[in-house]
Amino acid sequence: MSAKNVYCTFLPIVVCALLVSALWGCSSGSSSSSADPKSPSGATMVTVSPATATVQVSSGTQPFTATVTTNQQNQNVTWTLSGSGCSAATCGTLSATTSASGTAITYTAPSALPNPPTVTLTATSSASSTSMAQAVITLTAAPSTTVSLSPTTASIQAPGGTQQFTATVTTNQQNQNVTWTLSGSGCSAATCGTLSATSSASGVPITYTAPSAVPNPAMVTLTATSGASSASTAQATITLSAPVPTNISVSISPKQAGIASGQSLPLTATLQNDTTNSGVTWSASSSSCSASACGTFTAGTSTTAAYVAPAAGGVYTITATSVVDVTKSASITVGVTDLPGVLTFHNNLSRDGTNTHEFVLTTSNVTTATFGKLFSCQADGAIYTQPLWIPQRSVGGAPHNVIVVATQHDSLYAFDADASPCATLWHVNLLDSAHGGSASETTVPAGSTGFFVGEGAGDITPEVGVTGTPVIDQSSNTLYVVSKSVIPAGTPAASTFYQRLHAIDITTGKEKTGSPVTITGTTPGTGDGGTMVTFRARQQNQRPGLALVNGVVYVAWASHEDVPTYYGWIMGFNASTLAQTALLNVTPNVGYGGIWMGGGAPAADSSDNLYLITGNGAFDKTSPSAPNNDYGDSFLKLTSGLTVSQYFTPTDYMTDQANDQDFGAGGAALLVDQPNGPVLHLVIGGGKDGYLYLLNRDSMGGLGDANAWQRFKFGSGIFATGAFWNNTFYMAGVGGHLQAVPFNSSTGMLKTGNVSQSAASFGFPGSTPSVSASGTTNGIVWALDQGNYCTPGDHPHGCGPVVLHAYDATNLAIELWNSTMGTGNAAGNAVKFTVPTVANGKVYVGTRGNNTGGVGSSTSSPGELDVYGLLPN
Repeated sequence: MSAKNVYCTFLPIVVCALLVSALWGCSSGSSSSSADPKSPSGATMVTVSPATATVQVSSGTQPFTATVTTNQQNQNVTWTLSGSGCSAATCGTLSATTSASGTAITYTAPSALPNPPTVTLTATSSASSTSMAQAVITLTAAPSTTVSLSPTTASIQAPGGTQQFTATVTTNQQNQNVTWTLSGSGCSAATCGTLSATSSASGVPITYTAPSAVPNPAMVTLTATSGASSASTAQATITLSAPVPTNISVSISPKQAGIASGQSLPLTATLQNDTTNSGVTWSASSSSCSASACGTFTAGTSTTAAYVAPAAGGVYTITATSVVDVTKSASITVGVTDLPGVLTFHNNLSRDGTNTHEFVLTTSNVTTATFGKLFSCQADGAIYTQPLWIPQRSVGGAPHNVIVVATQHDSLYAFDADASPCATLWHVNLLDSAHGGSASETTVPAGSTGFFVGEGAGDITPEVGVTGTPVIDQSSNTLYVVSKSVIPAGTPAASTFYQRLHAIDITTGKEKTGSPVTITGTTPGTGDGGTMVTFRARQQNQRPGLALVNGVVYVAWASHEDVPTYYGWIMGFNASTLAQTALLNVTPNVGYGGIWMGGGAPAADSSDNLYLITGNGAFDKTSPSAPNNDYGDSFLKLTSGLTVSQYFTPTDYMTDQANDQDFGAGGAALLVDQPNGPVLHLVIGGGKDGYLYLLNRDSMGGLGDANAWQRFKFGSGIFATGAFWNNTFYMAGVGGHLQAVPFNSSTGMLKTGNVSQSAASFGFPGSTPSVSASGTTNGIVWALDQGNYCTPGDHPHGCGPVVLHAYDATNLAIELWNSTMGTGNAAGNAVKFTVPTVANGKVYVGTRGNNTGGVGSSTSSPGELDVYGLLPN
């Protein structure tokens, strides 16, 4: 009997009906459950708690419980996960897929966030698959775990040095520990060092201890890894070093140097008592630059490096600093010259003899202790020409500072200007077929016997080849030079003489296209007995230096020992084609009038006018309207087309001619320009009578001393070109002292009563000085005493070394140094009219080597270039 029937047996009918209705209604439930309408035994209901939850990805968890209401014995549920943006494990995992009613299971979030980030957890009754309940899980990204280290860098000495490190972990995980590891490219295990612990809690320090030896490289990495997330790490860099020695010292070689802009200087630093072998750091500094503007280095901490000079000239300090002890360093000074070159006689077209870009040689370091002869370069003949210097030229595929000399053996030499021992870059002879000559040609015999030129005085001995200083066009790498040669035929009269103008590539020694050209010339005149006069290669002595002015090469001539018939010729040649562009004979009707100027070269102003002085010869231009154009013993101003635009002739020109007192013996032409004053454009020159003339270039005066701007006695004879620096004129006359004559810019005249002079005197032919300076400071006057020039000539002299002198330019009574001081400084034997060249910390002097000048004299070195400079160490 059913319960319903039991109840109704004992109750009234109406009451019983109500009770039965109430019992049937007990199967209804909440919205989180469902009933089985088919169950004959009654409804089954399922609820899940919580119905919603928020869980972080990457192992976040949440317990869930299902409650089952049923009249069945099976009150279990099965659990499933689903989501529109995930499936299987990407939705998460469950600790169990079934559970009894009221027994919790755990949901664990997936490692990645699905999209959308919601998962549905469903609990289904095992008794009735239609009875279920669901919970909605919203997944969120887990906050990151971060690890930081303090400190992040450390420098520790080995062995045994220690350092504490602390890791700080930020995370929402319970595990806030870290693990510690060491690594290094030059070490492993204990050779990287040791740790007091391999794990620690956040904020708890551990201690690192340096290994017994410094690894190579000396870097160790300390890594702290989060125990909660292996992807979360932090690192510290440990630099290991050996104990710093306390007595380190640093030195640099060379101790002093000079280089040209862009040139490299090899450097070596020596470290004493540095057991770490850590090297040095290199730096360059100057008051006018910073960082790389002071130059660069080709090495980092190496003890050997190359300093690459900057473009700007000046004095730079090079410093090598110990890496392990930065308080220990050494420094040297390097002079960097931005001098474009010494490309012509006496340095420039003004012929002032100055190099104001000299940053190596100073009045304090040109001493017997620090300055002397560095090396010599041997040549095949006497060097009468001034050495010419060119910076940073590529020769043989490598850059060099180049010094070029020409010899009386008709040879050209290009030497490395700095290499010791001497390095010959190229050598050519101008008489071979490659240079326009022939196998039968030789240099011209000269001297007191067997001579083919002159009269046996031997002014140039023992041969004549190249005598006038060449000129260089730096833009085209071309050197212009005149050679003299002969094809002998028993007697001079029967022989054939040549003079050729060569255009030589200074990087190879080869002739340029169209070179050489044989020099010839004719001009109207009666000096040869007819209506035309002809250039004679035998008689004409190409003694003065060449001039290059606005694309024209100018060449001038005088005589060999005044043997007629000769003239004062000057010719112009196109620098590109060598075609003759202009010609002037200064004495076409009377002969003589040679242009030689003690080896000087014509000067030129900014308007391409040329200035030169002629020697003994008739002067018949006694008035502007005089019909003849013979300018013996005259100071001439020529146009670029070689016409006489102005002239000055001294009052005693006839006495000069009668007594062989060439006005044009020297002092050739030195230009002085002034920004203000009574005369802005001046020219200076003088000759054998010892009078120096200062002339207004804009109005030279014509005939008569009264027309000179200034005239005064300088010495017993002038065979030199003066130098001019800081408003001071420098020169040595024959047998006189080197003098410094101030220039008064307000009067536009030289102060003849206020002169400083050298203690030493200079024998014949006096001296053409050169001046080196750093702008307006550190002026040094360099002068050669060449009195023992080894040839017979017409002045008493002996044969011996040329003597190089250096004087303080502000006071010539202070001699800084000369080549007779100390040992090993003597130069080769002297030649007349030579000029020292000063460039890049060195002084170059041409000589005749150990040749005594006589024909057939025993000699192993017929020519020699001597190089002086700061001693290397």
